[in-house]
Amino acid sequence: MRVLVTGATGFVGANLVRRLIDSGWEIHVTVRRESNLWRIAGLERELTVHEADLRDSERVRRIVSLARPQVIYHLAACGGFTSQTESRDVFLSNLLGTVNLVRACEKLGFDCFVNTGSSSEYGVKQDPMQEDDRVSPLGDYAVSKAAATLFCSSEALIKGLPIITLRLFSPYGPWDYPGRLIPYLIKSYLRQEVPNLSAPGFVRDFVFIGDVVEAYLHAVKAPGTAGEVLNIGSGIQSSVGEVTSLLAEKLQAPTLARWGKYPPRLLEPKVWLADLGKVKAKLDWEPKIPLSEGLDETILWFRDSLSLYPRG
Repeated sequence: MRVLVTGATGFVGANLVRRLIDSGWEIHVTVRRESNLWRIAGLERELTVHEADLRDSERVRRIVSLARPQVIYHLAACGGFTSQTESRDVFLSNLLGTVNLVRACEKLGFDCFVNTGSSSEYGVKQDPMQEDDRVSPLGDYAVSKAAATLFCSSEALIKGLPIITLRLFSPYGPWDYPGRLIPYLIKSYLRQEVPNLSAPGFVRDFVFIGDVVEAYLHAVKAPGTAGEVLNIGSGIQSSVGEVTSLLAEKLQAPTLARWGKYPPRLLEPKVWLADLGKVKAKLDWEPKIPLSEGLDETILWFRDSLSLYPRG
């Protein structure tokens, strides 16, 4: 099986690539010129690495022609970090990049194209988020991801293409981005530092990366899912305060956090929870790793890998 993974140097992409290596598939990955390759360092013999900016349609076409992938995992994205604020870059990368990739792949044909969506596409909701809910994205990143999801579903339905979107909630685990809540807390406590946080009442649906990767593998095997959008979460909502207390207990931190050090976001939701009914029925997938166990695995990984991360 030949597979192409975009965004392979990111948190989710790198974990997926490492899992795919165990499958024995022929793996091609795309990286941008400025990408930091630390997450896939040492895997060079197992991968074919292509340098590409997905905004360049001709370059994308050439890479797809070389790789001739049967399965495409599209995880490349822009705008998920505070440093990525240029609207033009966000929309061109997330929407045009997706269009370019789908167009190049459909010319050659493929068995499955898995697009990566985001729970931010839903916007603020008062109930567990269902795939049939109206999307009300807020901000460039969320709007661009929602547009890319709609494009993928449209192409699948109009042309009968096997394209599916996995709408991720809040993955965590080994190789996570250092500025996100869970790695930031673990790093702080391991270094005997007191973390600076905003407010304990903010909520998210945290899902362990191992479960997320399994969802990507299940997506390839699921018939009759063309055009579908499926939530990938834990189905359990946790507050920042709960996660902070749990990690502080596990790492025996004397002080939880300095609260109120960052201003809260506008329209911070009181509910951020994936309804998993559809994905269980369509993919025969459900999360297996509870939060406490996933945090234990993440802590073990960070104890061995803390030197990979900068301070702060």
